[in-house]
Amino acid sequence: MEEIVYRPGITPWELVTPDTVKRVSEFIYSIRNKVRNRIHNPHLQQILEFPVLFLGAKPQNTPAFYSFMNHADMKLGTWHVRGGLYQVIKGMRQLAESLGVRIHTSSPIKQLITHKNRVTGIQFDDYTMATDLVISSADYHHTETLLDTPYRNYTEEYWQNRVMAPSALLYYIGFNKKLKNISHHTLFFDASFDRHAEKIYDTPEWPKKPLFYASFPTQTDATMGSEGKESAVILIPLAAGLKETPEVKEMYFKEIINRMEIVTGQSLREDILFYESFGCKDFIREYNAYKGNAYGLANTLLQTAFLKPKIFNRKLKNLFYTGQLTVPGPGIPPAVISGKIAAGQALKYLQKSDDVWISFTIMFHLKPAVW
Repeated sequence: MEEIVYRPGITPWELVTPDTVKRVSEFIYSIRNKVRNRIHNPHLQQILEFPVLFLGAKPQNTPAFYSFMNHADMKLGTWHVRGGLYQVIKGMRQLAESLGVRIHTSSPIKQLITHKNRVTGIQFDDYTMATDLVISSADYHHTETLLDTPYRNYTEEYWQNRVMAPSALLYYIGFNKKLKNISHHTLFFDASFDRHAEKIYDTPEWPKKPLFYASFPTQTDATMGSEGKESAVILIPLAAGLKETPEVKEMYFKEIINRMEIVTGQSLREDILFYESFGCKDFIREYNAYKGNAYGLANTLLQTAFLKPKIFNRKLKNLFYTGQLTVPGPGIPPAVISGKIAAGQALKYLQKSDDVWISFTIMFHLKPAVW
C-alpha cells in the first residue's frame, strides 16, 4: 500500500506490482463483498462499512482495495495531536520559515498569467508577481478557473460528470459539564446505514435520520477545553450540493442532541454553552470547494489512481496540483502525500529546465486562494 500511494497517477502501469497482481480481486470485488463474506454480525458490518461513506460511494460500489482504511483505523490507530490539528499547521509554518520560505496570507489570487506553455505570473488584487513555478493546493476546479479556458486540464462538463464524495454538516459544541458514556471517537449507529447512504448517492437529499460521528477531544486532551467541561465536534456526512438554510441546520442540531441524550442516558440541552455549525456553503466560502464537497472525488474504480485529475497541467509545464482532488485522494495523510508527489514532479521539471530557477515556489490554499 505504501508503495502504491506515492505513485503520481500518470499511467496504469504504476499499479502493476507483484503484490497488486496477487490482489487483483480487490479491484474487482466490493468492500461489502469482502466484509460480509467474513463478518456476519450486523453491528460489526456497519462499523467496517461506515468509513466508506467518506470515500464517496456505497460499500457495494467501492473496490475492496479501499479496505485499507479499516486497517489504518483499527491496526495503526487513530491519532490525536495534543492541542488540536492547528498545532500541525503551526509546525509546518515554523519548518517552512526556517528553510527560508516566505508565507503571505490574505492575498486573494485573481488570475494565473500565462505565456506560451508556462505560468509566468500571478495576479493579485492590486499587483502582479512573476513566478517560475506554481504548485496549487487550492481546490483543483477552482485553480482551473484562474486560468484562461485553453489552458485548463478539464472542461466544466468533465467536472459536472464527476461523482463527488460527500460534503458534511459539522457542529462545534461546548458543554458546561463532563459527559458520560462517550469516548474520544464515538459513532452513532442508531439509524439505518443503507437509508443514509441512499440519501447521499442514489437520491441526494437531506436524510431523515442520519448516522453521525462525534469527537470529544477533551476525553484525551485537557488542553482542548476548560476544566470540568467537554468540547465536541459532530459530523454528519451529506450529499454535496444540497441547499441548506439556518433553519435546516437548527433542526438537525436539535435532532442530534435528542439522540445523543437517549443513547448516552444523560441530559445535554441545558448544558450547552455554545455551538457553531459549518456546512456545504461554508466549504464553498472558506475553501472554494467544488459543489461544497468535503472529501474530494468519490473513490470509485473509474476515479481511482491514474483516473483521477492529473497532478500536473498538460498544457503548462510549470503548473502542478496537489490536494484531495488528485492522487492519492482525500484525507489529511493522502493530501500531505499528494504535496510530496507534486513536489517530486516539480523538482523533475526544474532539473530538466534550462531556465534559471528563482528560489521559491508559489503555493495556494484556503480562501479564496492565497499564496
